[in-house]
Amino acid sequence: MEALASPIRPYAWGSRTVIAGIQGRPVPSDGPEAELWIGAHPGDPSTIDGVSLADRVTAEPERLLGPAVAARFDARLPYLVKILAAAAPLSLQAHPDEAQARARFAAGHPSYVDAHHKPEMLVAVSDFEALCGFRDPLAAADSLAALDVSTLEPVVAALRAGDLRTALRALLEWPQTDRPSLVEAAVAAPGAPDLVRQLAAHYPGDPGVLVALLLNHVTLAPGEAIWMPAGNLHAYLRGTGIEIMAASDNVLRGGLTPKHVDVPELLDVLRFEALVDPVVPAVPVAPGVVTWRAPVAEFALHRVRPVEAGGPVTLDVSGPRVVLCIAGEVVADDGAASVKLPAGYAAFGAAGAGPVIVAGAGEAFVASVPA
Repeated sequence: MEALASPIRPYAWGSRTVIAGIQGRPVPSDGPEAELWIGAHPGDPSTIDGVSLADRVTAEPERLLGPAVAARFDARLPYLVKILAAAAPLSLQAHPDEAQARARFAAGHPSYVDAHHKPEMLVAVSDFEALCGFRDPLAAADSLAALDVSTLEPVVAALRAGDLRTALRALLEWPQTDRPSLVEAAVAAPGAPDLVRQLAAHYPGDPGVLVALLLNHVTLAPGEAIWMPAGNLHAYLRGTGIEIMAASDNVLRGGLTPKHVDVPELLDVLRFEALVDPVVPAVPVAPGVVTWRAPVAEFALHRVRPVEAGGPVTLDVSGPRVVLCIAGEVVADDGAASVKLPAGYAAFGAAGAGPVIVAGAGEAFVASVPA
């Protein structure tokens, strides 16, 4: 395996303590640190000895990815791993499926930056608060009705009829001039939940504050995950997690953001169905090893704690692999070379190497491509 140097994205919602603290740097950091990107995404790739991992994959796709992965995923490392540290809420967003992404990108649609889908999963490292998937529309109707805001009655009626699309469209297309008064009335309502007040403090006048009441509001305990396939409306609110996704930047936003919101395209890709239970539990697969089941071809993720296993852990993973240490220190060895990894640092291993052996008193996440 080879040690990676990975970039930190300074988005405004990022924490000034989490990633710096994990890596043992001075806290607080000079500015917000939102995401540590680990992979070969061309937007901000990791490097090995100063050389872009994206460039190395382009130069030697079959050696680094393996012939099958290189052929299936257009000679790209198909996943991106992140440490995500949210100190403030992120935008309401969803992602297209593969067919939608390919067609829209080929047509030059301005909301698409590549031809790939972006299913993603987040595993909580701390308590992690998020919105994920539509809740029962009748429960959402009750929450909106409790605000006792008369202008919301058509939205409540649509929800009572089970019509999530009409309810969401009405909120997202609310007249610009009336949005501040709508959100202010909701926040002032005696029955306003903390979530509405919390979001309005960050995004005053944004109808996404009310869209949040249509979604499942979950708090993950460390080790629990949420899975966000194509068409799932979601938003991260606060906390630290390990995120793994297909390597794409296709994001369709619906609110809680100063960025571009494409309501027609968002409505076109969303799946208007209630998600009964958005939480994905950890599944033990061996002593000291757990995984989270995600029906996706691009990635698999395991958490490894060698101390719980009583010694080094061997993972027989396939394809290109990334090992990220999240706490303490581990040694990762794939038979080609071993790398000592302190917390907050990662290593890359080419396909065709041996099983990954993780040793030490730390905790690591191992990303790979499903066999």
